Amino acid sequence: MNALPGLSPQASLLLYAAAAVALLIFLVARWKVNAFIGLVLASLCVGLCSGVRLLDIAKAFQEGVGGTLGFIAVVVGLGTMLGKLLAESGGAEVIAQTFIAAFGEKRLHWTLMFVAFIVGLPVFFGVGVVLLIPIVFTLARETKLPLLYLGIPVIAGLSTSHGLVPPHPGPMVAIEKVGADVGKTILWAIAIGLPCAALAGPIFAKFIAPRISVPLGGIGEKLSQPNPARTRRPGFGVTLFTITLPVLLMLGATIADVALPKGDALRECADFIGSPLVAMLLAVLFALWSFGANCGFDRAQLLKFTDDCVGPCATIFLVVGAGGGFGKVLDVSGVDDAISDLAKGMQLSPLLLGWLVAAAIRIAVGSATVAITLASAIMAPIALTSPVNKELLVLAMGAGSVILSHLNDGGFWFVKEYFNLTVEQTLKTWTVLETIVSVVGLALVLLASRFV
Repeated sequence: MNALPGLSPQASLLLYAAAAVALLIFLVARWKVNAFIGLVLASLCVGLCSGVRLLDIAKAFQEGVGGTLGFIAVVVGLGTMLGKLLAESGGAEVIAQTFIAAFGEKRLHWTLMFVAFIVGLPVFFGVGVVLLIPIVFTLARETKLPLLYLGIPVIAGLSTSHGLVPPHPGPMVAIEKVGADVGKTILWAIAIGLPCAALAGPIFAKFIAPRISVPLGGIGEKLSQPNPARTRRPGFGVTLFTITLPVLLMLGATIADVALPKGDALRECADFIGSPLVAMLLAVLFALWSFGANCGFDRAQLLKFTDDCVGPCATIFLVVGAGGGFGKVLDVSGVDDAISDLAKGMQLSPLLLGWLVAAAIRIAVGSATVAITLASAIMAPIALTSPVNKELLVLAMGAGSVILSHLNDGGFWFVKEYFNLTVEQTLKTWTVLETIVSVVGLALVLLASRFV
């Protein structure tokens, strides 16, 4: 460890991590360096400064990329195919027109927030984005409303569900480590999560959308363009069933895990079918009929649609994977241990301390799941020896784990690419949105703690 003069090794390490994040933002936002290259350079810098062996830096970066893309690549690839088929068939138009007729333009942003929050309960953030993005872009075209006015409520609903509500992996790990009750945590998460999503979604969108102009373009626009070659559009019922099929399969796996004992054959079958890979694959296979043959497309056209999805995914794979690599280098450098040691010496309310620990790890490492997982390991001994409400402690750490998403977070690049934003625009929208969810979540947790 290369400690700076006058500073302890831990303080030096935290300073190196902060400098690497600042360098990354400067390279990408100011000098317009390719984001993938910027992430690689920042990873090398923090690894060298912290004294990690040269070969270990490269190995950690590669492991981080592989570990991140092992899941994301499958989800993004299959999800993009499903979104492409939804748009080509006219299914996105059907959903958009039905929403407009049912709720009116004035309430669309609220409707989308609730839909996204519900869709986000059993699925990962990335899955929810690729399922709903064609609908957002189609609604923006149909209504002439600003893209961010409709898009921000969607990602706010999805992100809040992902960060706070079980059965997402982060909250579930925290529940196990601190000994919280799953059912009570879900009820508190919904009660606290919906106001967070409302403030960060429709309310924030109404403020920021007129101030940032985003043209319809990028991956989201390509996915939402209908195909004039189709002979008919799918009905609303089959369209809704197709895009919610992976949600239903994943939800079925969750119900089976709660209702059936381990080792039960039906539970194992439900877990297999409800895994993100299999659920998305089955949804795409069904969509080849519901959005394909059912709408008059032949096999050659369907092959072209799925092949067309490969190109737009490449950029996302690179930057999201590099973000995972950067986070892994920070982990190997010992940033999480430095934050852990710093937290143990602080005399604060367990709820506030849990939030601060998760927030610090999130800002340094980038992954919300990693942040709440490490924070729960640090807070577990405190939870066992103090009278703190364990369910609220889980939510406090969940709120901390979503704060200040920036260039070392795969979700940052996911939102940027799908919504056709610049880095600066993503910082002003997505990063602020995540911070609102985090701070409001903490405030509501502290408020709730006065009554339980």
